[in-house]
Amino acid sequence: MSDHSSHDLSRRSFIGTSALAAGALLTGLAADAAQTKSRPNILFIMTDDHAAQAMSCYGSKINQTPNLDRIAREGMRMDHVFATNAICTPSRATILTGKYSHLNGVPIFNRFDGSQPTVAKYLQSAGYHTAMIGKWHLGSDPTGFDTWNILPGQGVYNDPVFYDKDGSTQIKGYCTDIIADLTIRTLKERPQDKPFFIMSHHKAPHREWTPDEKHRKQFENLHIPEPATLRDDYAGRTDALREQKQSVFRDLTRADLKIVPPAGLSPEDQKQWLAAKPMEVEIESDGVKKTITGRELEDWKYQRYMRDYLACVQSVDDNVGRVLDWLDANGLRENTIVIYTSDQGFFLGEHGLFDKRFMYEESLQMPFVVRWPGFIKPGTVSKAIGINCDFAPTFLDAAGRPTPADMQGRSFLPVWQGHTPKDWRHAMYYRYYHDPGDHNTRAHYGVRTETHKLIYFWKKDQWECYDLVHDPSEMHNIYSDPTAQSLVAALKRELYRLKKELKDDDQFAVTQPEDSSYVQPPPRKR
Repeated sequence: MSDHSSHDLSRRSFIGTSALAAGALLTGLAADAAQTKSRPNILFIMTDDHAAQAMSCYGSKINQTPNLDRIAREGMRMDHVFATNAICTPSRATILTGKYSHLNGVPIFNRFDGSQPTVAKYLQSAGYHTAMIGKWHLGSDPTGFDTWNILPGQGVYNDPVFYDKDGSTQIKGYCTDIIADLTIRTLKERPQDKPFFIMSHHKAPHREWTPDEKHRKQFENLHIPEPATLRDDYAGRTDALREQKQSVFRDLTRADLKIVPPAGLSPEDQKQWLAAKPMEVEIESDGVKKTITGRELEDWKYQRYMRDYLACVQSVDDNVGRVLDWLDANGLRENTIVIYTSDQGFFLGEHGLFDKRFMYEESLQMPFVVRWPGFIKPGTVSKAIGINCDFAPTFLDAAGRPTPADMQGRSFLPVWQGHTPKDWRHAMYYRYYHDPGDHNTRAHYGVRTETHKLIYFWKKDQWECYDLVHDPSEMHNIYSDPTAQSLVAALKRELYRLKKELKDDDQFAVTQPEDSSYVQPPPRKR
């Protein structure tokens, strides 16, 4: 966290206390390291911005993902796993720590303090070989990993630079292929006398959605069906939807849309030209050039966006298949937990949006499929509400270790066995801080139950409430409906109960850490 943050001292004190409290547990883990041979390996594959509605095992009508479906078919699909703060860096910090943003110190795109306890450190001390490959995006070098090789910042799709503790190097090729290659290499080179915990993180399908040529051609002439809410007029909703700058029709840039700049521009002029949001575009159809505007341009933008996005997803699916095949061919299928997820969801035109951030379902939901032969019954589906705070306790439980007292999640293992505990959560708490941020998305917090959702845009003092059973597309805000007032009151009580229980004391409501999201480490040569 930045030294300029007013919360820095208190956060350091909290992390320091947590580190001391974790010391005894880590010591105990080290003492048990010799017992790890029978423990399962854990391969955690995570993409960036992959929406569940772009996976065929979740009912996609726009693409097919046979290898991701394979994990669900051979294991479990979880339908209600949610991000507690639907943005890249905070979600990653939560997955590592098992804590909400207000306790792990990462509410926005700020630097992660790697001195605090993480699931990687706990598993490493428990005798696991730990590795981190691909997109890290936490502003600091990984800690708790025996080996790591990561992209600086966001990284790039083509010929990316990777760096590790010894330096950096550019690797020729397409980033998704390379991350799969590095994952397989890590599997091959791992110590044979230890179980492994490998985090394999893809850049794709993050903006600007640059596919490789093979998959670009696969989608270039396909017509992608539009979501029913693409032209949502936001009637009855708060100001937040009207003020956002993540509209497919208004806010995609020339770079997003892969429009080639005119020749002769200086590098700075070219950068500015590509960053512009075009309200007219010249295209060529049947050998004839024409300028499109209005509804025709809107349709073109949506198709262009979705074809590139889905082509990036298809490369992910192919490469996950490569890794699964390698595990199966090398005797690692039976004792390896394979998880596929994304750091949060993503809008694919729903409500006219791209990106994430909002607490609406498409952004909130994380796809989550898991295979563990002999433990998870193939083809099962869970409706239990999970959050990304649960990932770390789950990994530790699978390794036979207890959940540290300061983690805010709980293990999925009973859910995976088909025995969801009676006291399992029936609601989850969400909070997003980055306002105005990159897309002018208004800060908000809320509660999602099994049937309803209540959202509070606290800086604007405006509310939204949705009946997810009768209005799953979240088009009708019932907050002011006279017949819904007892429901709204009950949801508010649950919202503030969870807020208090989770120790959210508005630590970052006013002052946030310095944004360091795209600060790349200085280049280093091996």
